[in-house]
Amino acid sequence: MLMLGALFNQSVSKRLDSLSAITPLQCLCVHVWGMQGTYLVPFEDTVQNKQFQCESCVELLFVRGAGNCHECDTLLRKSNFRVQLFEDPAIDKEVEIRKKVLKIYNKREDDFPSLNEYNDFLEEIEEIVYNLTNNVDLENTKRKMELYQKDNKEVIQKNKIKLTREQEELEEALEIERQESERRRLLIQKEEQIQQILKRKNKQALLDDLEKSSLPASLLLAQHKDRSTQLEMQVEKPSQVRPVTFSTGIKMGQAISLAPVPKLEEALYTYQPLQVETYGPQVPELGMLGRLGYLTHVRAASPQDVAGGYTSSLACSRALQDAFSGLFWHPN
Repeated sequence: MLMLGALFNQSVSKRLDSLSAITPLQCLCVHVWGMQGTYLVPFEDTVQNKQFQCESCVELLFVRGAGNCHECDTLLRKSNFRVQLFEDPAIDKEVEIRKKVLKIYNKREDDFPSLNEYNDFLEEIEEIVYNLTNNVDLENTKRKMELYQKDNKEVIQKNKIKLTREQEELEEALEIERQESERRRLLIQKEEQIQQILKRKNKQALLDDLEKSSLPASLLLAQHKDRSTQLEMQVEKPSQVRPVTFSTGIKMGQAISLAPVPKLEEALYTYQPLQVETYGPQVPELGMLGRLGYLTHVRAASPQDVAGGYTSSLACSRALQDAFSGLFWHPN
């Protein structure tokens, strides 16, 4: 037994030594990585705070609701522990911090006079979340949040009420949608039951007619078929469907107008040549370059070049523009 205990302690110490090289956030619970009796604690049972501890340790160490971490002596509260949702603990930490920050920084685009100011506000939120997640300049960041919360107390409370009201409206819309779906389901079910009852009655009526009537069977079958068709048409008569508003706010069941969008009367576009000031002599037009002898020492374009859009005049005109540009410019 002593040897088994020594081996277990040695195994746990090796695991902790290997974990120390991973640089955890604060400290790690031994039960999460070592053996607890003969069972390994599942990873899903890990409970997260600033420290990582399994559920058994949380229940044992924080019976009174609060206590100090046995490794780093940090004051911890049991109410702040939560079950880890993501495989990466850093993501869990960032998600939790983002929720807390957005409860304070809850302004909307309507609260800003311009889009640039709203974008700066969003950028400030991301900077705060990054600092708190990665332990960068914590004191100044927390002080900044406290100052913002103090200066914008009324706006924060107003947006909280607005968000609560919107959530209530969304829940009400979802409930109405659910009730409407249930009503349609019951209506369809009732129609199906009526159809089945009528089919059974018609079948029994046909059998009675064939048994008691002296008319030919073909005539009775034709009469029965006509009577069944009329009853089905009466049952399947479509009821008026009310327009349905889904939780997204889209109203269904309304007529959609396919009329073309009216176009604004505009004047036709008129091309105006681009006026470029080169501070140099005027470059001859493309048709005049050959007559003036500019193409004498320019390589002639092959059929392949012409097919690709290259001409000797274009290359020569570009070279002349570069050569003439700025010849008449005088510095002040």
